Amino acid sequence: MPGNIPPPSGAATAIDPVCSMTVTLTPDTRTESFSGKPFHFCSEKCQTKFKGDPWFYASGNATKRGKVAAVGVQYTCPMHPQIIRDAPGSCPICGMALEPVTPSDAPSEELTDFTRRMCISTAVAVPLVVLTMGPLIGLPIRDWVGHQNAMYLEFLLATPIILWAALPFFKRGWDSIINRSPNMWTLISLGVLAAYGYSLLATFLPGVFPEQYRMGGMVGTYYEAAVVIVTLVFVGQVLELRARERTGDAIRALLDLAPKTARRILPDGTEYDAPLENIMTGDQLRVRPGDAVPVDGVVVSGSSSLDESMLTGESMPVEKGPGDKVTGAAINKNGSLIMEAGKVGADSVLAQIVAMVSGARRSRAPIQGLADRVSAIFVPMVVATAIAAFAAWMALGPAPALVFAFASAVSVLIIACPCALGLATPISITTAAGRGAQAGVLIKDAEALERMAGVDTLIVDKTGTLTLGKPTLTDTLALGATTEADILAFAAALERGSEHPLAEAIVDGAAAKAVRKLDATEFEAVTGKGVKGLVEGRKAALGNAAMMQELGLDTAGAEVKADALRASGKTAMFIAIDGALAGIVAVADPIKDSTIPAIAALHALGLRVIMATGDNERTAKAVAAKLGIDEVRAGVLPEDKKALIDELRAQGRKIAMAGDGVNDAPALAAADVGIAMGTGADVAMESAGITLLGGDLMGIVRARKLAKATLRNIKQNLFFAFAYNAAGIPIAAGVLYPLTGTLLSPMIAAAAMSLSSVSVITNALRLRRVVL
Repeated sequence: MPGNIPPPSGAATAIDPVCSMTVTLTPDTRTESFSGKPFHFCSEKCQTKFKGDPWFYASGNATKRGKVAAVGVQYTCPMHPQIIRDAPGSCPICGMALEPVTPSDAPSEELTDFTRRMCISTAVAVPLVVLTMGPLIGLPIRDWVGHQNAMYLEFLLATPIILWAALPFFKRGWDSIINRSPNMWTLISLGVLAAYGYSLLATFLPGVFPEQYRMGGMVGTYYEAAVVIVTLVFVGQVLELRARERTGDAIRALLDLAPKTARRILPDGTEYDAPLENIMTGDQLRVRPGDAVPVDGVVVSGSSSLDESMLTGESMPVEKGPGDKVTGAAINKNGSLIMEAGKVGADSVLAQIVAMVSGARRSRAPIQGLADRVSAIFVPMVVATAIAAFAAWMALGPAPALVFAFASAVSVLIIACPCALGLATPISITTAAGRGAQAGVLIKDAEALERMAGVDTLIVDKTGTLTLGKPTLTDTLALGATTEADILAFAAALERGSEHPLAEAIVDGAAAKAVRKLDATEFEAVTGKGVKGLVEGRKAALGNAAMMQELGLDTAGAEVKADALRASGKTAMFIAIDGALAGIVAVADPIKDSTIPAIAALHALGLRVIMATGDNERTAKAVAAKLGIDEVRAGVLPEDKKALIDELRAQGRKIAMAGDGVNDAPALAAADVGIAMGTGADVAMESAGITLLGGDLMGIVRARKLAKATLRNIKQNLFFAFAYNAAGIPIAAGVLYPLTGTLLSPMIAAAAMSLSSVSVITNALRLRRVVL
């Protein structure tokens, strides 16, 4: 064991996560050295290794943790997120390969299998095409081997590809029929089987064809077309699977932010690296310079600056010291910190971010409904078009009409793949959710992202959104013989009994100015007015004008000075000592450095900004004037904000509401788009569709830019998919034959079909580089 970890007293136990047997860990438990770290084994059944962290078991923490459930990876369809399976496979609706709900670094079984089938199909397709097309380029290969032997050779080459390599296609095509959900695999299966079946008849039963379809007593075959179609579909699928893997790069990058180990400090001061999954709440951890913070927690000792840009999108390092909260995955820049683990595992901010982004990938945007409605009738229409094309060529086509009719019908079936149409929306949403996470913009669902693109009004709170949310003492004015130092000392004495944020600002300001510290007795807080009590045996009160009037004091003469403070955005409070108005204390919440440029950027993006705050109207308007805010609603309580949203919606506005996610929850849920502002505390909030980790308006700017770019990308994809099918199907049916004398080959149709899906995914991947 590392260091001087004592062996467990008596016997500690752990639960084997594989066989569920209880493992008794005593000093003589069988161990094995691996890279200098012991492993414990379950000696009962499966010989599971308990890796790397003997202290976790020796201290009994394994028992405290209880049974570790073996949770498998779940898989979903990118086009139909309601499909969830415990094993890889294909979607029963569209036939598309399922992908992990949360992307991982594990190789894709589908990609590995399809790559192997593609390589073998290509190896067969090349000699088959040479054998078939050789005479067209001056290679009389068929003359060398004989036409009949050439047909048999084509049969021998093509049959393994059709019966083995293409088997996944036929299985998905059959599933689409069983599930009554015709899709791209229905069309591909029909096209390939038609080409292969036609060729079998031509090879072994040529007599069923009329004489005019024979050349030298033999009928032409489509073995090479069937094999090349299969090969090209595999090429398209491999390219698509690789591209789809890249849409999860952002989530994989988030997962990689967390270190694999944490430097645990034992009670006796010994330190060693423990696996991250074994860290528990309350553990003491060391974070060395350059290390990533392993879990969420609180700094116990030490100070340093942390780079949180990978989580919040903010580039400036944040200073941390004893008592400050730290978030897992932040990078420690210089100093050494000792922290106490708080939220670990699935409770951590990083885990919740990954869960939210993964959830966004599985959600559906309203614009997807258009593609769904089209796809529902698309495949039957394509089959009907293929039949109509076949009939038209048989009736009107030149000799041999059957050959032209068959080629056009197969081309229509192959080229009219609805995959590009189905991928258009979800692939963009997937990419956008990952890009947003990298910029500190967490998208809860696709609908919120789409609605954000159409918002024209933004409602924001003042405290903590426009301002830092940490009021500071700014002014102390004496109105009589009492000195400013005594006024501040009396005010601080009264406010020490209050929990209001303004009280903390006054107490901290008094400490900073080193005024004498006084104590208050008979303290009383008067709701909505202020506080009062006895300080050094003298009656004192601190509050607003209503408090002074309750005490029978006239504030008219002092209102001019108070209004001057309010006009500059400060909150002014009167203080009375021994029944006389003694002075004014002013507090202000500093405006964030990013607020002014953010407001300008929001205006440039077409948003009207309304500030809804509980502050008095004069202070609120002073702040709004500095920031260029369009409208101010002052004296608004949290429950009034929902009424404001209802009022604006009645005017035809589309509204986004940004709030702290607690008191503003009703308004966040009522708005078209709810935006939770914070540094991670509200990351899992249910009432908001978008969460900003950075906690300022620049996050809203990024969210708006991302929403506009995503909706534009989706429209581009849908246009491309519709235009592709609108142009491809008539060409495949032979509409250009009277003008050009050429008919689209089924092989060209297969290549075009594959490239259409790849093109849509490639266009969606451009969102990874969008500037936010």
